Amino acid sequence: MGSFGGLAFIVLVMSAVVCVNGNLYDEFSTWSPGNVRWLADGKSVSISLDQASSAGVSSNTKYVYGTFGAWIKLPPFDSAGTVTTFYLSSPFPSQCEFDFEFLGNKSGQPFLLHTNVFVDGVGGREQQIFFPDGFDPTADFHFYSFDWTADSVVFRVDNQPIREFKNLAGQVPNFTFCKTKPMGLFFSIWDGSSWATRGGQDKIDFSHAPFTATYTNFVMDGCVATGQADAQACQSDRRAHSSALTTQEVAGMESIRSNPARVKYNYCDDKNRYPTAPPECAYNAM
Repeated sequence: MGSFGGLAFIVLVMSAVVCVNGNLYDEFSTWSPGNVRWLADGKSVSISLDQASSAGVSSNTKYVYGTFGAWIKLPPFDSAGTVTTFYLSSPFPSQCEFDFEFLGNKSGQPFLLHTNVFVDGVGGREQQIFFPDGFDPTADFHFYSFDWTADSVVFRVDNQPIREFKNLAGQVPNFTFCKTKPMGLFFSIWDGSSWATRGGQDKIDFSHAPFTATYTNFVMDGCVATGQADAQACQSDRRAHSSALTTQEVAGMESIRSNPARVKYNYCDDKNRYPTAPPECAYNAM
């Protein structure tokens, strides 16, 4: 099994005890329920895309700050055009949102991991990286997670940071960060043929449907917030702050950013779109 970090698997087996208690069916709501299957173990769910319907699931609880993750196995074989997601979001249109989007591929071609950050409904912070050699997200379950605090949001794969978005309020004029909008946990699978694989050149081949992703051992360790009063109370919650990333973790992100074989797209480097790089780009390792 390929890995982003050598110690990741050991760390995550131990951390899995922070999982959602009880039956997942009680924790989440679904759309297109015919394409959502709750597994008998009570801790796993599979979602499928076919020609008739996509599928999606959302948590019944919203949070401000915390750690949110799941072990995920992506659709195997020819999944070109599919988009499988795992994300946090507040209500539209002025949402805060942190996205993992897994972009499908032709058999044997690498998967792309697409991430984005929305603040007050404004995104445009896309990054796309290839999984490293030997890392097959369709053959094994891997742990994808967000660490969201008042200081930053860190995107992790198998416990290794692959992206950080810092709260630069007070350092960058007029900088805004997601601190007061309660967010739910969502995951879905849908048809992204218009853009997902090689810029839309490779469309979904529904003869390979259904395309199925499985999620298990959810971690939802957050400060529960149903409204603004709760969101304010969460500012003093234990989850509002965490230890800074280690020098080794920062170096790992910097090594990804500087490797053109790993980075397909980084908004910070898109001079046509942003002649002057967005200010946070100078502060975030990746």
